[in-house]
Amino acid sequence: MSDTSFWDVILWMFWFMLLVAWITLFFRLIGDIFSDHELSGWGKALWMLFLIFMPWIGVLVYLIVRGKSMQERAIARAQEHDAAFRSYVQDAAGTAGSSGMANQLRDLAKLRDDGVITAADYDTAKAKVLAS
Repeated sequence: MSDTSFWDVILWMFWFMLLVAWITLFFRLIGDIFSDHELSGWGKALWMLFLIFMPWIGVLVYLIVRGKSMQERAIARAQEHDAAFRSYVQDAAGTAGSSGMANQLRDLAKLRDDGVITAADYDTAKAKVLAS
């Protein structure tokens, strides 16, 4: 029979989850170090050496010293991604505000000038575009 008790298993699970959490945080900090444009190359190198040679203390010190700016950079990146996504969706849907409306009106005027639609059809379609 095994000499392992229930509490030994629980303790090993705790240490394993702590290790997984630390590894995840370690790689997140490495990503933050290299994505920070305000930190010099020497600063990045020193932080990396600190994290590599004193891993547990290095992670805690980094979070204490640079945790707030790390959060600000993450928020700025999220806002940039959100703005880029919204711009992409508007461009893909063809409803980029007034520029989308201007494009629709220009297309309608071209159809009218080419004789594809009548002036009455143009006025009706123009009213619908301006109403939306």
